[in-house]
Amino acid sequence: MDTLTVLCIVSVALTGLTAGSGVLPNGPLMAAVGGSVRFNTTVTPTAQPFPVVTWTLIKESEEIPIITARTKNITDSRFEGRITLFIQTGSLELTQLALNDSGEYRVLIITDDDKQISGTTSLQTLVPVSNATLKVNSTELVEFNSTVRLSCSSFGSFINFQWLNGSAVISAGDTVQLTDDGATLTLTPVTRYDHGLFKCRVSNAISEVTSEPVHLSVSFGPDDTYLQVSPLEEYIAEGSNINLSCFSASRPSAIYTWFLDGKDLSKFGSNLLLMNIQQSQSGNYSCLAFNGNTMRHKISQPSSVNVLKRISNTSITPSTTHPTEGRMLNLTCDAAGSVFFREWTKNGLVLVPDDHITLHDKDAVLSFHTVNRSDSAPYSCRVSNPINTEEITYNILVNYGPDSVQIMGPSQINVKQTLTLTCSAESVPFATFTWTSLNHTKLYNSSTFVKSNINSSDSGSYVCSASNNITGKTISAVHILTVLDEPVSPCSGGCIAGIVVACFVVFGAACGGGYYIYHNRKQLKNHPGENTSTRSDFAAGGKGQDNTAEIKNQEMNYAQLGPFYSKDSGKVQLKVQDNHTEYAEVRVRNGPPSYEDHVQRMTRQAPQPLEANGAQVSGQVHSN
Repeated sequence: MDTLTVLCIVSVALTGLTAGSGVLPNGPLMAAVGGSVRFNTTVTPTAQPFPVVTWTLIKESEEIPIITARTKNITDSRFEGRITLFIQTGSLELTQLALNDSGEYRVLIITDDDKQISGTTSLQTLVPVSNATLKVNSTELVEFNSTVRLSCSSFGSFINFQWLNGSAVISAGDTVQLTDDGATLTLTPVTRYDHGLFKCRVSNAISEVTSEPVHLSVSFGPDDTYLQVSPLEEYIAEGSNINLSCFSASRPSAIYTWFLDGKDLSKFGSNLLLMNIQQSQSGNYSCLAFNGNTMRHKISQPSSVNVLKRISNTSITPSTTHPTEGRMLNLTCDAAGSVFFREWTKNGLVLVPDDHITLHDKDAVLSFHTVNRSDSAPYSCRVSNPINTEEITYNILVNYGPDSVQIMGPSQINVKQTLTLTCSAESVPFATFTWTSLNHTKLYNSSTFVKSNINSSDSGSYVCSASNNITGKTISAVHILTVLDEPVSPCSGGCIAGIVVACFVVFGAACGGGYYIYHNRKQLKNHPGENTSTRSDFAAGGKGQDNTAEIKNQEMNYAQLGPFYSKDSGKVQLKVQDNHTEYAEVRVRNGPPSYEDHVQRMTRQAPQPLEANGAQVSGQVHSN
C-alpha cells in the first residue's frame, strides 16, 4: 500500500468519519449469493472525478481494501472483475456475490478542496430458499385419539418456518407445539378443526418457498343426534305420509339405523319415509348414528308418532226400539275409529248427568233411569278426535198411556134416533178402542160407536176400553145412556143461553120502539098543529097523515124460555160457558099479539140465570 493511501486511511480514522454520516444506506443490505449489490452514495456527482476514493471491507476485525482510486486504481485480487466504481459519486457495485462477501463496507472520498466524505454500511449475502419439503407421520386421524407430527425441510440460509392450515396461520397453543426452530409442528390431540390442508412456508430475507400441501383427515362424531318429523303434528291421520329425518355431526357421515319402540326396523339412511301410515305404526321412533372410523355411536331422543283412525260410521243404538214410560232406557253411541270424546245433546243443549240420566262407559252410554213422556226429543251424540268429528241424531218417542179415557155423546136419546158415542184417550202410539156392554158383550172396534134406529132396550151402560199394544196398558170408561120414548129437545145449555141473549135483544128493541111511539103520540096531542112531516120515519104514513090508529098494529116479537130440562128429565139452570159457543135458532111468527097478551107477558117475573152444567135444555121461542 503506498504512503498516500495509508495517510488517507489514518486521516479518516482520526476524524471519526463524522463528515460522511448518511453517505451510504443503512445496513445490512441483503443480497443473494451469485447476485449483485450496489452501494450508492448520497454524494452529489461532480464534473471531475474525486482525487481519492477508497472502499474497504471489514470482516472479523480484518480490513480488506477493495479498491483505491486516484490517478491509478488499485483493486484487491479477490474483487478483480467483480466490482465497478462510479468515480463521480463514489458508488460501488459488487457482482458474483459469495457468502464471504458479507461484512461491513466503508467508503472514503477526498474532494478537490481536501474535504473528506466517508460512510459505512453492511452487507449480508444469503443462499436463496429452495426445495421446501413437508413430511407427516399420519394423515388419517381420529378426534381426541390421534397425535400428528409434521416436519418441514428446505435449502437456504437464515431461513424461517411458518405453518398454514388452509390460509390460516398456525400459532403455538394448548394442542399445538412448534419445535426445531419452527421446522416441526405437533398436534396433540387432534380436533375436528385440524382437518384440512397443511403447508409450511420457508423464507429468508431474499426469498420464500411454500411446500406442497398435506391433507389431514380428522374423523369425529357422531355428536348429538336429532330426529325431525314432517309434518310436525301431534296426531297423524291414518293413510297419511310422513317423513322422519335424522341429523348428527359426524365425519365421515354417520350410518343411520331406525328403531320403533326400541325395536330395530332394519331401515337405514338419514330419512325414513312412511307411506300410507297405519295406526299400528304408532309409537316412539328413534335413530342411531354410527361412525365406522371413530367407532362411536349416538342415539336420538325418541319422537312420538300418534296415528289415529278417522271417526266414521257413528250410530246410536237404543236398548229397546219401543221406549216405554216408567221403564229404563239406554242409548249407546258407537263409532269406528279413534274415539277421544263423546258429547250428548238434547235439542242442541249439552246434557249434564243428574238424578234422571247418567253417562257411563266413557260417555258412550246415555241411561235414563225411568223414561217419561217429556223425554221425547231428538238426542245427538257428537264423537270426535283431533282428526275429525262426526255427529248423529236419534229421535226418542216415548210410548205411554192410554190415559184420561173420555166418552163424548148424549146421556139421553129419543127412540128411533141415531146414537153416536166418541171415545178418546192420551196415548202414544194411538190407542185401539173396543166398545162393550156392561156384561162384556163386544159391540164395536173403533173410537166412534154409532147405532141407528135406537130403541128403549138400548138403554144401559156402554164401556169403551182403550188399549196400547206397546205399553200393554188398557183403561176403560163407562157411559150411561137413557133412551126416552118421547122426543127430547136437541138444544143444549149453550143453545138455550144463545136464545136467552137473542130474546133480550128483541125485548130491548121492542121496548125502545114502544117508548118512541108513545113519545111521538104525546107530542101530537100537545101540538096538534105541528107539521107531521118532521116526525120520524119509524111511524108509517105519508106527509101529514095521522098514524095514531096504526100504532096498535105495530109488530111486537117476543121469546118465551123455559122451563129447561136435563136429559134425565130434571130441571136445570143456565149459565154462559166460557170455553165454547153454541148457537140457537130463533123462529119468529109474524103478526102482532093482542094487547092483553102483551100486558100479561110484561107483568111476568123476569127469568133468572140458570146453570146448564153441560146438560141438554129445551126452550121455545114464540112470535105472535
